[in-house]
Amino acid sequence: MRLPNILIHAQHLVLLTVVVFAVARTQDAGSDSNDGFELLPPGLHFQPLKANHQEPRVGVLKYFGTANLKVDVGNTIDVFGYGLPSSRMRFTAGIDFMAYAFVTGAQGLRLQVDALDGFFGGNITASRQYDTHELKTRLRILHLSAHLVDGHYSVPLQQWINNREPIAYTKDFGELVVADEHPSEIGFLRYYVGISYATLVRPVDLERYSFLGGFEFATSEVFGGVAGQPTNAFLADHFSLTGHPGYTGNNQIQAGVKFGEWYQKGVVVYLAYYRGNSFFSEYFDERVSIVGAGFTVDFP
Repeated sequence: MRLPNILIHAQHLVLLTVVVFAVARTQDAGSDSNDGFELLPPGLHFQPLKANHQEPRVGVLKYFGTANLKVDVGNTIDVFGYGLPSSRMRFTAGIDFMAYAFVTGAQGLRLQVDALDGFFGGNITASRQYDTHELKTRLRILHLSAHLVDGHYSVPLQQWINNREPIAYTKDFGELVVADEHPSEIGFLRYYVGISYATLVRPVDLERYSFLGGFEFATSEVFGGVAGQPTNAFLADHFSLTGHPGYTGNNQIQAGVKFGEWYQKGVVVYLAYYRGNSFFSEYFDERVSIVGAGFTVDFP
């Protein structure tokens, strides 16, 4: 991990956030409107993209036909908020910490963790409310560091499994996503597009630009409620174009049910199909095709 670069990016994001909200706070102090500054605003301004594997969440995806798991641990929180009800706009800034692990089995009660991707950074989100929909833009600045861990090492043989040794995989990148959200009587639709650029990549032959897009549709009209809570059936698709090197497409489709309000806390169970480069950056050059079932716990 290159701490100087990480600290520089973090300092820039913190400085930008402080300046934006200091100016907003100053303007708010002289305003007679309902516009205002919030510290630790409730909920999340921009909900994680359901089918994007590089989003903070808590949950497990079990691959069918193998003992392999993708285990996610992470969260995002909005720290500052500033609302402009008079112009139907809102701004927030928050932090992101997340990691996901490749688990290949268990010995006794001990999971065999083969590989790990870890992210930390922050985000700034702006939104504009219209009569029938809401337009949101999220900028994330993240550091990614990938590792092979002890589950990939054979102690009896004193060597890395399959002779695949760790590589120095790192990315410092910014990602900009624009999403259009359409609530209606029958459900909720969100579609989005985005682009990212990495200021630092290792290995150096990785492409610095990436592209993404997708949609999510959820409805509470399919199933009835459970214990007074709605049950939302959903379908989500996420496509990305990444270079490893040379650009290739990656796609994940999820279909499932969330127990709880769509944008509130709840439990999600789903089926997933993924085809593309491995989720795990230490295996960035491997193409995989995965079918599995998973669950996540949403606590915005």
